Amino acid sequence: MVMVLVITGVGTLIHIFSVGYMQDDPGYPRYFAYLNLFVFFMLLLVLGANYPLLFVGWEGVGLCSYLLIGFWFSEKANADAGKKAFIVNRIGDFGFLVAMFLLFANLGVLDFAGVAENASRLPVGGAVVTAICLFLFLGCTGKSAQIPLYVWLPDAMAGPTPVSALIHAATMVTAGVYLVARSSLLFSMAPVASLTVAAVGAMTALFAATIGLKQWDIKKVLAYSTVSQLGYMFVGVGVGAYTAGVFHLVTHAFFKALLFLGSGSVIFAMHRAYHATHNHDDAQDMRNMGGLKKFMPVTWTLMWIATLAIAGIPPFSGFFSKDEILGTVFTRAHGSTLAEATWLGLPGSTVLYVVYVFGLSAALLTAIYMTRMMIYTFHGPNRTGEQEQTHLAEAPWIMTGPLVVLGIASAIGGWLNLPELIKLGPTDRLAHWLEPVVGAATARIAGGEGHGGAEVNEWMLIGIAVAIAVAGITIALTRLKPAALVPKKQDVPSTGFARVLEHKYFIDEAYDAAIVQPVEKGSRFVLWKGVDVGLIDGLFVNGSAMFARAMGWMGSQLQSGQVGTYAWVLLIGVIALLGAFTKYR
Repeated sequence: MVMVLVITGVGTLIHIFSVGYMQDDPGYPRYFAYLNLFVFFMLLLVLGANYPLLFVGWEGVGLCSYLLIGFWFSEKANADAGKKAFIVNRIGDFGFLVAMFLLFANLGVLDFAGVAENASRLPVGGAVVTAICLFLFLGCTGKSAQIPLYVWLPDAMAGPTPVSALIHAATMVTAGVYLVARSSLLFSMAPVASLTVAAVGAMTALFAATIGLKQWDIKKVLAYSTVSQLGYMFVGVGVGAYTAGVFHLVTHAFFKALLFLGSGSVIFAMHRAYHATHNHDDAQDMRNMGGLKKFMPVTWTLMWIATLAIAGIPPFSGFFSKDEILGTVFTRAHGSTLAEATWLGLPGSTVLYVVYVFGLSAALLTAIYMTRMMIYTFHGPNRTGEQEQTHLAEAPWIMTGPLVVLGIASAIGGWLNLPELIKLGPTDRLAHWLEPVVGAATARIAGGEGHGGAEVNEWMLIGIAVAIAVAGITIALTRLKPAALVPKKQDVPSTGFARVLEHKYFIDEAYDAAIVQPVEKGSRFVLWKGVDVGLIDGLFVNGSAMFARAMGWMGSQLQSGQVGTYAWVLLIGVIALLGAFTKYR
């Protein structure tokens, strides 16, 4: 029900925003058909009571992502981005299928209630339950863009901006987090798998945050931010803080939808200004923006609310959910089943401390790159152009209205699950609501961890998290100089490590060289020229034709039209038959 409310609530606001954003697009009817189909499949995914039905929705949102990311398919880059999303997700989906096969082979059931009833038949920490969970998580790495299958999500920016908001905030990428939380009983029985989820999530959170530091496309910054925040959610569900992971999913839906739709308003305004002056500069590059605060004050205010929320500044929503995840990681390092397990030869407690440090580091970088985005977009001098400035204005209210609603949700969404420590209203409401689903699994992982002095530790952990967020914002405000920035066409290429970050560690190029090109060359020379052209066309099709032609030629040589030749042939044939049937003694 939590997922249904997020999907329909945020999805409705994105639909309303899309009415204004896509008003002049010739593909308007097709766009809304795809958008509604997307929401339908996501609802099917979360409302299914068993894994096969969940998988139908899982595949459906993969199809819709292909349709919407490649919506403007007349440009090859957009079509390629859609194909990339579809293919990378199929790799992860293979893992999901294997997990279902293993579940059915060992338990004989695939509905959630049946799995919960029969899960005790699997040995805790055994190879079977660990394999099932790891294969489920392989599916999650594809759908929710975790290392190493995260590469499709930044390219998803090729679609219309509201699509980016729908994919990144309310629907597809949250499916993996939902799957782990829904399968929490299995993951609680496999400490190694849970540690893997947490470790991969932490690495993804930090890795993507570093890339976000040097992106210039406003949507690419938010895309890597999504990858990083999804890493946080997997850290939460990985360490058994299932409620915290789902809570961060909800708050992230609020502020990330606001950020994407806000960036959509900015891009809409930039496109409108460039169209009026017949300028063909990049409307999404922050180097062409600057000083938009005075032209778009409402969008500026609301996007700062979302930025403070994602950075973890109290009392905004992101502070409560992110702090709960980091605090649980720290406490799980003592006395939990994860702390007592080993992961790749390392003690579980050591792994959890590393995950906590990675989480804090990612929080620092998040505050830096989000503040950087806001400074370069809304502050300092305007770099759009003198003629263009006269056409810059706030987006229509059909687009700005949904931003206001999301701004309110981003500001007060943390009250959904206030911790016991902060008694500003009813506490742990979301935790009580999710208790029937994740309560037993959470208790199993928590084990016998002590709570002595918990209040002091919690306040200390909260102080550290807030200090990290404030430090990140301060670093960005003091070190970044928007006045020194020049428009994109005047900028010089980056060098050194900045170039590495700008090109995303060249991971896409490495994948292309190691996987795509060998597969393409193998397909071209072995499957196409070897099997298709050589074997099938050459030997079977053309070869059989040549054989038939040769036999026809041989027959034609016997048909000379001379009666004497036919008589001799007939005589020889008769003699041959008589010789064959005559016995000699």
